[in-house]
Amino acid sequence: MSQINYYTKEGLQKLKNELSEMENVQRPSISAQIGEAIDKGDLSENAEYDAAKEAQGILETKIARLKEVVANGRVIDDTNIDNTKVFILSTATIKNLKTNQEMVLTIVAENEADLKAKKISIESPFGKGLLGKSVGDLADIITPNGLLQFEIIKITR
Repeated sequence: MSQINYYTKEGLQKLKNELSEMENVQRPSISAQIGEAIDKGDLSENAEYDAAKEAQGILETKIARLKEVVANGRVIDDTNIDNTKVFILSTATIKNLKTNQEMVLTIVAENEADLKAKKISIESPFGKGLLGKSVGDLADIITPNGLLQFEIIKITR
């Protein structure tokens, strides 16, 4: 059974656009490369043909996987998200109790994580540690540098 994944509207659209690019641009391009290689004659010693067929196999595998992800993707309705606890699409202001440094992080689906944009995966140690916490709660998060403790300062959508 396939796993249902939740995305923002933009995140799911990005995956659909990527799938469309693979099916409508990359697939015809590889087919054309195979056709050109066939036109060159003897396929038993044709490295271009072998490379194009291998690329085609890899692309078809990626397309099949992405089709499954898109088919099982659901858009999250963020208008009904409870702001009293940290959930997916919540933006949490947290304070490191050791350094008193504050951070603002948004919890997103794994495929939408972008550390530069301060979007962290719900599957990451931070995402798992913050999930379900309320303002004032402490979150123990295991990192490569050991256990860190954070206080939830604010939760927004």
